[in-house]
Amino acid sequence: MGRAGGVPALPPAMWRAGDDAPPLTVPRDPARGAARRELSRPMYHQDDPSLFQRALDAFWDRLDRLLGAASSAAPGGTVGLVVILLAVIALLAALWWRLGAPRRTPASAPALFDDRPRSAAEHRAAAAAHAARGHWNTAVQERMRALVRALEERALLDPRPGRTADEAASDAARPLPDHATRLHTAARDFDDVTYGGRTADEATYRRLSALDDDLEHAHPHLATSNPHTTGTTGTTGTTDRNTPGGAAG
Repeated sequence: MGRAGGVPALPPAMWRAGDDAPPLTVPRDPARGAARRELSRPMYHQDDPSLFQRALDAFWDRLDRLLGAASSAAPGGTVGLVVILLAVIALLAALWWRLGAPRRTPASAPALFDDRPRSAAEHRAAAAAHAARGHWNTAVQERMRALVRALEERALLDPRPGRTADEAASDAARPLPDHATRLHTAARDFDDVTYGGRTADEATYRRLSALDDDLEHAHPHLATSNPHTTGTTGTTGTTDRNTPGGAAG
């Protein structure tokens, strides 16, 4: 590039066509500003990557550097790193399969019933309606409430506000020891779907319904009944199923 008076001259390509005069000269700073303004025109940036694309490229570049550093530190280089990652994924999958979804254990189990008392028949009707729509979680909850309410209506359980499903199962197992295991399983199913984040299915509902039906015809062992239970006399015999309880409302 030629010079005129110590100032850089424009290249021949920028001479005016048909003009035999010497090339135009522009001081350095104005020339730099003019070039910057020219290059900032949108026509020169039509093919530039978008902001999202630049951020994505930066992310992958950063990830590539991290993986490169990890592979250089891992035994066997890249292959060793891939083997380690696959082993970690396999371990996590095995733990998930073995333990299932994380369960949220409440500090104290909430009460089995809500504030409005309902009869066993009402709870059973609600359970059947939810089961017909495939709402198995709610159907299981309502059937467990129907089971416990029915035992209260038969005076095999004393009506107790704030009773939990586990407490109901333990109390009912005293007059009905032959069904103790199934009662505790039903309480666990209720807690799993209500507080543990699990999802019930039709089999869970059918199992609980069968237990409820069996308890309707079960003969209690009055000698081992709940000391708070009312309406039980003697050490043998049965209690009429229709004996009214205090929580039938």
